[in-house]
Amino acid sequence: MTLQDIVMALKTYWKDHGCMIAEPYDIEMGAGTMNPLTFFRALGPDPWRVAYVQPSRRPVDGRYGENPNRVYQHHQFQVLLKPAPDDVIELYLGSLEHLGLDRRQHDIRFVEDNWEAPSLGAWGLGWEVWLDGMEISQFTYFQQMGGQECRPVSAELTYGLERIVSYLVGVDEIWSIDWAPGVSYDSLFRRVEWEQASYSFEHASAPVLFQLFDLYESEAKRLLEQGLVRPGYEYLIKCSHVFNTLDALGAISVTERQAYLGRMRALARIAAQKYLDQIQNQAAKEEALS
Repeated sequence: MTLQDIVMALKTYWKDHGCMIAEPYDIEMGAGTMNPLTFFRALGPDPWRVAYVQPSRRPVDGRYGENPNRVYQHHQFQVLLKPAPDDVIELYLGSLEHLGLDRRQHDIRFVEDNWEAPSLGAWGLGWEVWLDGMEISQFTYFQQMGGQECRPVSAELTYGLERIVSYLVGVDEIWSIDWAPGVSYDSLFRRVEWEQASYSFEHASAPVLFQLFDLYESEAKRLLEQGLVRPGYEYLIKCSHVFNTLDALGAISVTERQAYLGRMRALARIAAQKYLDQIQNQAAKEEALS
């Protein structure tokens, strides 16, 4: 079994349960929640179901390709169900069985772990999902996104693809799995991990990154003020990645950290409010025409 087998199986399962299957967003981001298909679509009253793979870059987790399971970039399979269906846990367990995991033969536990993303002004009630003692998923009911209340509440399911594959094929490290038949994960990403970790911990320029953060923040504000919500939000995502790299570099103090998180949270709040204004205005236009 390969990683692409798991991706295809999850896509098929969630397509058959009413999800649109989307492609990864093409900007570096720390988690699939930052994808606009989740950040914006968790807001507002309209129902929404989507599933996609999102490469997730976390500079502080880089280990030069020397750690068995902790890496600069991993891959999440993200599902958003809005409103959260009553049988969401059963749906999730069904997806594991679709991957070949018989729930009767494994210890599957939901461990309370409320989720928060300070840079997005987002939080939710959640659980980690443990399979025979290993965390494989995060399960969250969104309460706020961009500082705005989520009504109705969405359910977000996030699968750690590398961990699930390594478990299914019975190896102790992700470097031993295959992405596709004849294409090892090691050959695709080991050197990439070393280069990204070397950049994040040794070669990144703090002065340049601080300048980039200020420029991206300024551009985000300018675009959001003009009502260009998605381009403005993309600059917020860029701010987040620069901040994460500065954090890995050890260039941000504890006091500065809170200040920078507050600056990003302010942008997220503006983006969310602008988005809600857009969909409310669109609904009013459609009602007037009906």
